[in-house]
Amino acid sequence: MRQKSLKLNFIMNAILTMSQFIFPLITFPYVSRILLPEGTGKVSFATSVISYFAMFAQLGIPTYGIRACAQVRDDQEKLTRTTQEIFIINFVMTILAYIVFFGGLFTVPRLRQDKMLFLIVSTTLLFNAIGMEWLYKALEQYTYITVRSVIFKFIALIAMFVLIHEKKDYVIYGGISIFAASASNVFNFVYAHKYVGMKPIGEYNFKRHLKPVAVFFAMSCATTVYTNLDTVMLGFMKTDTDVGYYNAAVKIKGILVGVVTSLGTVLLPRASYYVEHGMKEAFLRITNKAITFVFLIATPLMVYFMLFAKEGIFFLSGEAYEGSVLPMQIIMPTLLFIGLSNIMGIQILVPLEKEKVVLYSEIAGAVVDLIINWILIPSMASAGAAIGTLVAEAVVTIWQYVALKDTVSDAYKQVHYIPIILGIALGSLASFWTKTLGWHEFFTLAVSAVIFFAVYGVVLLVAKEPLTIEIFNQVISKVMKKRKTN
Repeated sequence: MRQKSLKLNFIMNAILTMSQFIFPLITFPYVSRILLPEGTGKVSFATSVISYFAMFAQLGIPTYGIRACAQVRDDQEKLTRTTQEIFIINFVMTILAYIVFFGGLFTVPRLRQDKMLFLIVSTTLLFNAIGMEWLYKALEQYTYITVRSVIFKFIALIAMFVLIHEKKDYVIYGGISIFAASASNVFNFVYAHKYVGMKPIGEYNFKRHLKPVAVFFAMSCATTVYTNLDTVMLGFMKTDTDVGYYNAAVKIKGILVGVVTSLGTVLLPRASYYVEHGMKEAFLRITNKAITFVFLIATPLMVYFMLFAKEGIFFLSGEAYEGSVLPMQIIMPTLLFIGLSNIMGIQILVPLEKEKVVLYSEIAGAVVDLIINWILIPSMASAGAAIGTLVAEAVVTIWQYVALKDTVSDAYKQVHYIPIILGIALGSLASFWTKTLGWHEFFTLAVSAVIFFAVYGVVLLVAKEPLTIEIFNQVISKVMKKRKTN
């Protein structure tokens, strides 16, 4: 099968990731004013409950399936067999999850009082099972995934404004949310025959998948625990207002993390392919580029949004969220840690079948997060939760680096740190004055960002940072080709 362009895959996955955050950023301000906290709270609660059933229904398949299918994608028969085996495991687990869910729906009063909402939101379990997103990612079909997802999100965006007008419309809101996130998976199921056989092969070997799936499931559980622990503990130990402050900061961080980690996501199938076929040099080459990319992108984003945290928060959430500024400044360095751990964990450890290292690192992060939150949240509230998250992500990154030191140490040595630091320092000095002009937050962010990142980019070009020069030359080459064709 012809390999897709990594650059195109990265761009498409970045667009996909951004759309997953931009959609709620556009719709939630409108919806929240109509449904009020009670209505949005009902949908949020239902979604959270169903997410636990989804976690068990999916096991660790969303990540394991990518690696397993990518390793055999050049052999049609093996790819078909692997896909069918994983699909059957996923579908059986989905049925079991539904059995438990329906048991709870008719016996637990808290669930029964919003039965229709829970039934609608639970369709995400079925959509996840038939969607086989892992197959499309293994085959690097990121253009298809992105276009399909963005179209459905746009339809849902229109539906939000057309159908939601009263407080009682919270059930419709839940349905549209699921439609935006999962309904396109029906097309995945129909479209799958282009890549794998749909007729049952028989003589399946499910046993070979169970051990790695169990490890990936444990990873999924650990990740779910330590990424949600801060919000849960903050909600129990402090007030809803503190949770609101923290979530505003986390929402901005989430958008930026999506950009930083997009490359690691699209590299997993390619890295798995290289490892399976013994292409060590190619594997190390994309690893080196990926780590350099994270430093080039995550470091300036981290510093810029620490400097302009107040403007960012006020623009997206309003002046009532001033309490979010400090947590956002504290949490921004996680962009670098998450970017690096995503590369080391998803791109290197998983293809090398060392996912247990990823699991142990995430367990360590969860334990550290729990301890720090327990100590700091009572006195520092949302800022304490931000510190817990920052230290936890640092622990995960350090743990994975130690485990991979022999493999990645050269990649870290090849990063041109001085141009990056110099570019950020000069960009900060050149843009910081915009804070004193008293402009609206949007104009301050727009002007300062242009200045900051322009200065940063020029410094990298003057210093001849290799990856920057490579990207710059490719852009110029494409521009020149377009001019000639016109």
